[in-house]
Amino acid sequence: MQWLLALTLIAATGLHSAEIRIDDMSLLSLDNVRAETTTYHGKVGLKMIEKESGPGGGLALLKGLEFRDGEIDLEVSGAPSKTADPTARGFIGVLFRIQPDGSHAESFYLRPTNGRAGNQLNRNHSVQYVSPPEWTWQRLRTETPGQYESYADMQAGEWIQMRVVVHGKEAELYVGGAAQPCLVVKDLKLGESHGGVALWIGPGTEGYFRNVRVAQAF
Repeated sequence: MQWLLALTLIAATGLHSAEIRIDDMSLLSLDNVRAETTTYHGKVGLKMIEKESGPGGGLALLKGLEFRDGEIDLEVSGAPSKTADPTARGFIGVLFRIQPDGSHAESFYLRPTNGRAGNQLNRNHSVQYVSPPEWTWQRLRTETPGQYESYADMQAGEWIQMRVVVHGKEAELYVGGAAQPCLVVKDLKLGESHGGVALWIGPGTEGYFRNVRVAQAF
């Protein structure tokens, strides 16, 4: 039985897994986004668009969730909105270990339009780790080129799986159900911290989320 196998694997790995409801807006704290449940490409999910355009995008905080170590698994679909700036890439991802005052966090996100770009340099910028506000993609790319971003195959506007695995000061990002991570971070900028989890869209993005699962280490 698949469910019994899943429970056995969770117990063996020391994780307690739960599916997070994102169809109930009372369970989300929205920041600069409009959100609604809708059907997109035949699948029910949460649609998010910015209320006001700006450099920070917007997010939906999962209320009451405290995350330290474990896995965050979800399906996302991001694409530039109809009114987006030409530099928009459909930025979409997840924030984790968000500090209580909301000022600091860790994050992995995708740039879906780069996944099938016609030049290799853009492809190399398909997935990104950041730790706002200090460790932006600009700073990381300038100080340590290529270390905190990488390539993964994806297409703008299509559903794609993301899985973030976190342990202590290290984290890995898996995309599209791949067995191996496309990005490995050995020095999370907040160290061995803990905090909240949020769904995030970047500037000029129309984003969708579904099947959000969080497995906590115990």
